[in-house]
Amino acid sequence: MIRYALRVVSLAAALGLWQLLTSRDVDLWLRFSQFPTVTDVAHAFADRLAGPDYWTDLTDSLTRIVSGFLLAAVLGVATGVLVARSRLAEDLLGPVLEVIRPVPAIALVPVAILLFPSNEQGIVFITGTAAFFPVLVSTRHAVRALAPTWEEAVRTMGGGRWRVLASVVLPGALPGVFGGLSVGIGVSWICVISAEMISGQYGVGYRTWQDYTVVDYPGVFVGMVTIGVLGWLTSTAVELLGRRLTHWLPRTAYVPAARPRSVRRAGAAPSSADTAVPTSTEPEEARDEHLVRD
Repeated sequence: MIRYALRVVSLAAALGLWQLLTSRDVDLWLRFSQFPTVTDVAHAFADRLAGPDYWTDLTDSLTRIVSGFLLAAVLGVATGVLVARSRLAEDLLGPVLEVIRPVPAIALVPVAILLFPSNEQGIVFITGTAAFFPVLVSTRHAVRALAPTWEEAVRTMGGGRWRVLASVVLPGALPGVFGGLSVGIGVSWICVISAEMISGQYGVGYRTWQDYTVVDYPGVFVGMVTIGVLGWLTSTAVELLGRRLTHWLPRTAYVPAARPRSVRRAGAAPSSADTAVPTSTEPEEARDEHLVRD
């Protein structure tokens, strides 16, 4: 409960500082006089919520994100496992992927415009490309980090290639895969907003850019807040799904470190703390096993 209270206090302090600097027109080095106040943004937000355009933009951006991210998740995991498990696939696909990977996804906007017949398909392509490489790299490293003894145990019991994939590779790589998915969803939001600003017709990014061109700065901040909240919600959803699917992993709660014992002087009688009987007589091995089972 205290942690949530601290988070609320932190957010309230940031908003209060923003309101103070902008309402007093503070211009030291940063020009806060050019910023809208928190109340101006709140009023603009309320006006947008009452109109239909805001919800249309929200739906379009979410549709593009979900479509591109799901494509990136499927293709990224499949390609990552294939490259990590097959030398032939690594030799054939590895050089091409490593050449394309450093190219920013937003730089592919001209390619998407030339390649796809509609802007909508191009934006989904850019969004999927942005999330594809974090998922690919994370999956590849997670698969290569698996202990070979697990695969050997399955093969010893008569399991084939598909059995190893279903019982060892995919479950063992899940934590790394969801790490890549969590990064990929954030990168997807960055690129979909940029793509909407350049070639979109609707969407949060498109509306934010239009507000900037007409000097509607409160509207710009409404778009920024909307992007931040949507990014946080989708990233949290991915992390919660990852925890749900990897519930079998051992997780231990945080336990504060024990206080160091006081140093006794030579010849002094031992204190009650030094001679105290341990509260638990459970063997250490049994306690460790209990933690793993939980």
